[in-house]
Amino acid sequence: ELEKEQLKTLKKVVKHFENGLPLKDIARVTEILNLCAEKMNEQEAFTEPLCELIKLFGLPFQKKKSSDEVNYSVEVSQSIAQLGYLMRVPSSQVKIQICKSIVSFYNMELLGKLLSGYQPTSPNYKIRMAEAGGLAEALVLSLALVENQLTEKLWVLKVLQHLSTSGISCGQMVKAQAASRLCLCLNGADPSGELVFRSSDILWNLLEKASKEEVVNQLRSLECVHALKEVFVDLMCGFRHCDYQLRNDLLVIATLLAENSAVPMIESGFAKVLIVLATCPEVKLLNPLVKGFKLTYSYEDFEMKKLLFNVLGIFSKDPSAAQLLSENHVMPALLYYVKQNQKPGFSDWSAAQYEELQLHAIAVLASVAPVLVDKYLSCQANTLLLMFLEWCTGQDPFFGRGNSFRGTGGRGNKLAQMRYSLRALRSVVALYDDAVSINLCDQGAISQLLDILKYAADKSKEKESTVVLEIQADILFILSVLCENDVHRKDLFSCEGIGILISFFKMDPRKLYCGLGHNCLLLSALDCLWSCVIGCYIAEDSFIEKQGIFLLLDLLALKEKNLCNIILGILVEFSDKPKTALHMSIWRGKRDQTAANLLIQLWRQEELDLGVRRDQYGRIVDTKRPIATSFQKQQKVIPLPASCPSFAIMEISESIRAKIYSLFCKLGFENLPGLSTEDFVTLAIIQHYLDFKIGEVWSEISAEIKEEFRPVKSDEKTLKSISEESENTGKMVFALQTEVLKRQHHQEKKKTYKEIQATYEQRELINKSWENFLTRTSNYEALKARNLMEQKNLQS
Repeated sequence: ELEKEQLKTLKKVVKHFENGLPLKDIARVTEILNLCAEKMNEQEAFTEPLCELIKLFGLPFQKKKSSDEVNYSVEVSQSIAQLGYLMRVPSSQVKIQICKSIVSFYNMELLGKLLSGYQPTSPNYKIRMAEAGGLAEALVLSLALVENQLTEKLWVLKVLQHLSTSGISCGQMVKAQAASRLCLCLNGADPSGELVFRSSDILWNLLEKASKEEVVNQLRSLECVHALKEVFVDLMCGFRHCDYQLRNDLLVIATLLAENSAVPMIESGFAKVLIVLATCPEVKLLNPLVKGFKLTYSYEDFEMKKLLFNVLGIFSKDPSAAQLLSENHVMPALLYYVKQNQKPGFSDWSAAQYEELQLHAIAVLASVAPVLVDKYLSCQANTLLLMFLEWCTGQDPFFGRGNSFRGTGGRGNKLAQMRYSLRALRSVVALYDDAVSINLCDQGAISQLLDILKYAADKSKEKESTVVLEIQADILFILSVLCENDVHRKDLFSCEGIGILISFFKMDPRKLYCGLGHNCLLLSALDCLWSCVIGCYIAEDSFIEKQGIFLLLDLLALKEKNLCNIILGILVEFSDKPKTALHMSIWRGKRDQTAANLLIQLWRQEELDLGVRRDQYGRIVDTKRPIATSFQKQQKVIPLPASCPSFAIMEISESIRAKIYSLFCKLGFENLPGLSTEDFVTLAIIQHYLDFKIGEVWSEISAEIKEEFRPVKSDEKTLKSISEESENTGKMVFALQTEVLKRQHHQEKKKTYKEIQATYEQRELINKSWENFLTRTSNYEALKARNLMEQKNLQS
């Protein structure tokens, strides 16, 4: 009788709240839910009332006051979380009803009837309370309870799919290891395909809205990767549109996994499947891994092809995948696209699609080629790329679509193809492999690259763009590598290359700040000058004759930090030639600036940046360590092996002072025009730079010896003598600087005295002239005498 009364009461409760639960009653209704769940273990009759009560949670909650949403938030969030815990009830009907009620949270349509004096809560209130209560975590854990129940599992996945649209819920799901749990569910039997669809969609949301690193970490197990592979292979043979979409979704997830080197893509065999698919149908080989697969040339297949190319680029970064890439004909597949676009590559790709695939393949080639150099050479890749570049500069009509990321700047032209082909060449040449360099040079690459460089320079005159500037920079880098350490190649370069280099050095300085890439281009040109000209006497003479030294000094006068070091290094290399010093002494910059004055200004700026101590007149402050930087003074004594350079030696290569000193050794330290007194003060330091540097090195040696040993008296005396000699040099330079300043002060005093004397003499002349004027105008006799004198002068 008690059971019947309870069931009757439950029906009344359900009837009372048939239009929705008030927020103030939700906690009590939840208590009733828990009691019913306990009763169900003994009496199945409570299943129906329990489901009816759960159904009430799917109706809009109702509030009396606007503040009720906040006031009852704790009770409501706990009650909604309790729905997730009720998934433990051993009843499919209850589980499905819980899922249906939660799904209804996302139905924003309001019912027509409301309780008197109540209004519905805001549309997303339940969703926020579900997030606050941690419902998503509880439902992920409930997947273990429905592992062998397909219908219930699909309902849980449907709920999780809705919940995964929230970043907060995704975080809770990841905390419950949702990624690995979902991945292991993928291989379950499901004729409808809904299981894979919903699971992959949730995985996508987790990757987008939660911590990608954590999700990938959960999927890195061999079991998860193998499960992904099996589902992906099954979908490859699918024929429905949804199969293609799911396949691509899983391929993106696989790509994210492949980016993590800890994921066992190779061990699971997934890597081989993807690599083989990427080479199909460019390489026509019957492989059992792709049995039953056929391209339909649909949009989904086009996207899949691009994704597979992208995976190849990712695998190229993993050394353990190199053998797979080599064995599965990746190089021939990519080189298939290195040919002119006369017709689409495959009859079913559109011209725009083929162009995008072509650019993508050549871009991936730049990543794969350095890993497979032997395959690259055996497939005659250099020849194909050079022929392709020849087509790019040819007059054959071609109208690039330029409608993809890699087609930037290539609409109506072949610049995009040229850009990625040169990038592929650059990546291989950057290995400094002799076989690659010899193969290129034997095919006349230097001459062809110079022609392309002129072609790109002409395009740049028409319209400058980042693509054209990148093309020029890449060519200059390739030429630098090819010509470095080979005089014969430098000689070949000098015939046409020097004139092209000169044009880069005449660049308008304002372009360096426009952000298109002129700075990188200029650095590439300077690097090319160093590698392709210096070391070949004919090329060096030609550069100097074309006023190259003047142009370098013009660039140096810009005082760009990233340019000064390399330009000074180049000038030092050229300084052995007598004409270099002559050209440097002749050069004049803005406001008639001389090269000596420019170098001294750079020296002062460098010392300021390095924190070298100088007084207000530029004189030495520390005579013991006159040129030591603030960094050197902060360093403690660290004994180093003889093979390791000390701080004093390392400073030579890192700063520009040694290069400036070397140039002054060629220019001379006397009879330098255009220098001020301040310049002469600095020049005294520059002149003794080597002496000071030797003193620094001996100081380090002495400190290291005393740190570990106790020198004998003779050695200690020698070290002291060397230290005193270095300090005396500093004092001598300080005295010389003081003398220069005194001389200047004396000259300024003399100049001031002469100016005062001249002013006084001028004043005397003015006074005398005034007196003469007064005499002539106020004394009649004097005026008559003056007139008689003027008449006599006229008559004579």
